[in-house]
Amino acid sequence: MEPKLYAAIEGGGTKFICAVMDAERQILSEARFPCQSPFETIANCLNFFQSAQSRLGSLSALGIASFGPLDPRPDSPDFGKILATPKPGWANTDLVTPFAEALGIPVAFDTDVNAAVLAESLWGAGKGLKNLVYYTIGTGIGGGAIVENKLVHGLMHPEMGHALLPHDYAQDPFPGVCPFHRDCFEGVASGPAIAARWGQKGYELVQTHPAWELEAHYIALALVNTALVLAPERIILGGGVMAQQQLFPLVRAEFLKKLNGYLQIPSILEQVDTYIVPSALAGIAGLYGALGLAMQTT
Repeated sequence: MEPKLYAAIEGGGTKFICAVMDAERQILSEARFPCQSPFETIANCLNFFQSAQSRLGSLSALGIASFGPLDPRPDSPDFGKILATPKPGWANTDLVTPFAEALGIPVAFDTDVNAAVLAESLWGAGKGLKNLVYYTIGTGIGGGAIVENKLVHGLMHPEMGHALLPHDYAQDPFPGVCPFHRDCFEGVASGPAIAARWGQKGYELVQTHPAWELEAHYIALALVNTALVLAPERIILGGGVMAQQQLFPLVRAEFLKKLNGYLQIPSILEQVDTYIVPSALAGIAGLYGALGLAMQTT
């Protein structure tokens, strides 16, 4: 029997990555397209998959891991749509129907961060655990969660990057960059927030710059809230900002300080280095997550 082939899309605000993969995560064909208008972007992706089918054989399912906000609920009339995104031209775009109709295969659809936490649970830093949270901290901030081996959805999907955090304006007078909430988590701790506050991009700042202690402060606030609300077995941090490896010990120390001994759990108090960890799939978690979504449909 021929191995099943899966289609995967990681849809980002600047580019769409398309791949045909097998269940062992071997990439058999891959292409990257700039995120232009929905019509152009979807057409480019469809052409890629139709060409791949003619060369490699039939595809079993497609997984789409996309920027949001979006509707991931299969029983919703808006399933498969990008919702009120600030990205020009993309609000109310149906990403699922064109692929389902043209390729004739099941299509799974979720956020890029939910897909990433799925990938980490299957093959990465959360393998073997039932309860996980993954944050990407970069151009934006987003979070995905798995509770008892299931991706978390509610009315839509988690929007952890827009959580409101305590903001001491005496310590940090920066107002924030989020167009909706100003100083939510994303507004004060994303890559654009770092650049706007300090006049330099994060990768241009030395490791001893005071930016990193302030960054760790905000990340730790978010992680304490996450630990108390969802009680994950592990919190995984990815994204461009977290490529600054000096952040991890700062975040862990701040996390324990802010927790203030409340959770008397050895895996947190005594093993915080393995409780708050970097992504094991940096740069590939979204695409692998799309594969994981596709595999769950068959």
